[in-house]
Amino acid sequence: MKKYLRLLLPIAIIMCGVFLHAQVAQGTSLPSVTVDFGRTPQGPALSSTLQIVLLLTVLTLAPTILITTTCFTRIVVVLHFLRQGMGTMQTPSNQVLLSLALAISFFVMAPVGREIYQEVIQPLERSELTVVQAMDKTAAPLKVFMLKHTRKKDLALFYSIAKRPAPQTKADVTLDVLLPAFIISELKTAFVIGFMIFLPFLIVDMVVASILLSMGMMMLPPVVISMPFKILLFVLVDGWYLVVGSLVKGYTG
Repeated sequence: MKKYLRLLLPIAIIMCGVFLHAQVAQGTSLPSVTVDFGRTPQGPALSSTLQIVLLLTVLTLAPTILITTTCFTRIVVVLHFLRQGMGTMQTPSNQVLLSLALAISFFVMAPVGREIYQEVIQPLERSELTVVQAMDKTAAPLKVFMLKHTRKKDLALFYSIAKRPAPQTKADVTLDVLLPAFIISELKTAFVIGFMIFLPFLIVDMVVASILLSMGMMMLPPVVISMPFKILLFVLVDGWYLVVGSLVKGYTG
């Protein structure tokens, strides 16, 4: 997972560069960004130095937030299992798999993002919310999404470890307990999907290995012969359509 984190920064920089280039090419002015953490009668509530530190902290934690609160983890693990099952080594490359996982994650999380924009960003721009209220309202739709895809068994595990009473309603679930429960639920689901993906490729490997053994070709690695057949099988059944469609429908269905 660390190698995926190292790849997130250059991708984000490239996307920002493309956006800025498009804005300059169209002759439009770039939007200004203002960071304000509230004011007091004596001036800003926080010094400019502390505001910059907080902003950089949020930007640094952005990859972690993306991985722990969205569908990114399940998607990238399933895509990795798919590549291992086909035996294509580094094809598609890590950059391609990461870009595909990000694109699918943005698509799945788009309704949550629109809700946050309408309920948090716009009121915050109109100074109708404080920063604390905005943070609470931002966490609310994310909690709804995570609770929908978190097993009760995993949630109960972390409540028992923390020695806290079980919540009476979904609104009572705290984010510090929900995050690890959501992650292990996503990993469990990803491994189940990965097992189902591995099965047809394993059957192809076993058939090829049996044929080579019956022909007495002991020194020829079965993976060399089976890999083209696995790729052909994957193309014939339109594998990308099935895998990506199943992943997205697992969240939107």
